[in-house]
Amino acid sequence: MWFIERLTPDFKTIANVRKDNPKGIRGVCRQFVVLCREVGLFADTVVAIDGSKFKAVNNCDRNFTSAKLQRRMKAIESSIERYLVAMDSTDR
Repeated sequence: MWFIERLTPDFKTIANVRKDNPKGIRGVCRQFVVLCREVGLFADTVVAIDGSKFKAVNNCDRNFTSAKLQRRMKAIESSIERYLVAMDSTDR
């Protein structure tokens, strides 16, 4: 930190790095997941945590079964893939 005199990137610099390096970011994320699997950080169980505090209401929108959680996870993965594809198309 002393060498760069506490220089920190602003939001635009970080956004540009993300925009200009989608393949590298995807590769690093993939390697990180592989590393986590190799060292046993992932288990077969799925846990969803929400830090919100509100009165207990068993509303259909707020309770999650295993099937609902799987559908939501697939939707999130699809959304991420669409985002990465869009980022790839803007690089051309």
